[in-house]
Amino acid sequence: MTMTNSTDTLGTILLVDDLPDNLQLLSDLLTQLGYSICCATSGKMALKTLKVQQPDLILLDIMMPDMDGYQTCAAIKADEMLCDIPIIFISAIDDVFDKVQAFACGGVDYISKPFRVEEVVARVESQVTI
Repeated sequence: MTMTNSTDTLGTILLVDDLPDNLQLLSDLLTQLGYSICCATSGKMALKTLKVQQPDLILLDIMMPDMDGYQTCAAIKADEMLCDIPIIFISAIDDVFDKVQAFACGGVDYISKPFRVEEVVARVESQVTI
């Protein structure tokens, strides 16, 4: 678990992706905007992180080994202490079926990779504000 702490942040975001480069890119972007960031490289690590710290938002990749994003999202939504945390899926999968599945398991939004910085910022700001 990687954490960026600041007493004056816009909110805390948990980034979940098995690719460190993706985590670094998103972490750098969101930290510069004023968010506190936690990172997890697997669904299991994300669930362990959530027992310690509950973020304001989760950005979750779908394609991960062992426990994919859908399974991770379902586990989060099944926990009454975590179920209200909004989850935005970020994935290279751009198929309508996968987008529908993301919403069906509890996701509030979906961003396709490669993503545009402006789109990520707008969607994150929208969910943190809500």
